[in-house]
Amino acid sequence: MTYAIDPELAGWAAAIPEFSFTDYAELRAAEQAALSQTPPRRSVVPLDVHDLTVPGPSGAPDVPVRVYAPSGRDSLLPGLLYIHGGGFVMGSVGGFDAEATRISAEVGAVVVSVEYRLAPENPFPAGLEDCYAALTWVAAHADELGIDTERLGVGGESAGGGLSAAVALLARDRGGPHLCFQYLGIPELDDRLDTPSMRAFEDTPVISRPCGELSWAYYLGEGKRGGPAVSPYAAPARAEDLSGLPPAYVTACEFDPLRDEGIAYAQRLQQAGVSTELHLYPGTFHGSTPYVPEAAVSRRMVADQLHALRKGLHVARPE
Repeated sequence: MTYAIDPELAGWAAAIPEFSFTDYAELRAAEQAALSQTPPRRSVVPLDVHDLTVPGPSGAPDVPVRVYAPSGRDSLLPGLLYIHGGGFVMGSVGGFDAEATRISAEVGAVVVSVEYRLAPENPFPAGLEDCYAALTWVAAHADELGIDTERLGVGGESAGGGLSAAVALLARDRGGPHLCFQYLGIPELDDRLDTPSMRAFEDTPVISRPCGELSWAYYLGEGKRGGPAVSPYAAPARAEDLSGLPPAYVTACEFDPLRDEGIAYAQRLQQAGVSTELHLYPGTFHGSTPYVPEAAVSRRMVADQLHALRKGLHVARPE
C-alpha cells in the first residue's frame, strides 16, 4: 500500500526496515550494538544521573531504574515514572536514555526510568508489576529524590504508553500512589487488534499488524490474545471504567497500526470525565520522531510533548 507520508519523513521511511518480532533476540542484540556506538548523552542543563535497584514485586527480583535529576536544585520538583517502549519484548533504559534526559532537562523534573522485565521470558503481569513496584518506591522515597508527591506522573511511548495507562489503572484501583498526570505516547493498548488502522496497516514503516500480533502473543502468552480472559491491566482498552484516572495527554501517528486504539482510548477517557488532550500527527509513522528529529513535524511533536509534561506536572516555568 502507498502512504502519504510527510515529505521530510518519506525518504527515511523507505529506508527503515520493519521490526520483525519473530527473532526478538536478534532485535535486542542489534539494540545493544547500537547503544555501544552511541555518543554520551547531551543535556541543555546539568543533570545528576545514577543507576540503582529498587525492591521488586513480592517474590520477584529487584527492579533496575535510572534516575535523572537537574543538578543544584533547591526545591522539590515534579517526578515522572518513565516506561520505555519496545513492544513488550525489547527496549531498555539505555535505549531511551536520550528521551529521559530531554524530559528531565527541559521539563525540570526528576525522571525515574524503569528496566522492567521483558516478554516472552516474563509475560504479563511481570513487566507491569515491575513498573508499579518502581512507582510505589518513588512515592515512598520522594523526599530523598527531591520529588513533590502532588506532582508525580507516569508516561512512556508505544508499549511504554500502554504500560503507563495500566500503571494509572493499578494506582487508582490499589489506592495509590496518587498520580497527577499520564503521558501516553503512541500507546499500545488493545490486544484484540480490531481497529480500522490495525486491520489496514499490514506494511507500514517500523511496525505493522504482524508486529502487533507477535507483540501481544509474547506479552500475554500463547493462545491468549483476543480471548475473553485478558485482563484490562494487560490491555487497558478493555477496561470498562476509566473514571477517576489522572489527566492524560495522548498522541497518535497517522500511518501507525496503533493509531485508532490511542484515539479511542483518549475519547473514552474524556467521556469518563478525565481531562484529556489528544494529538494526531498527519503524515507520521510509528516512532518517526527519533528517526528524523530535524523534520518540522518531529520538532513539533517534541515541543508539544514537553509543553504537555510541563502543564501536566504543574511546572511553573515560562515557555
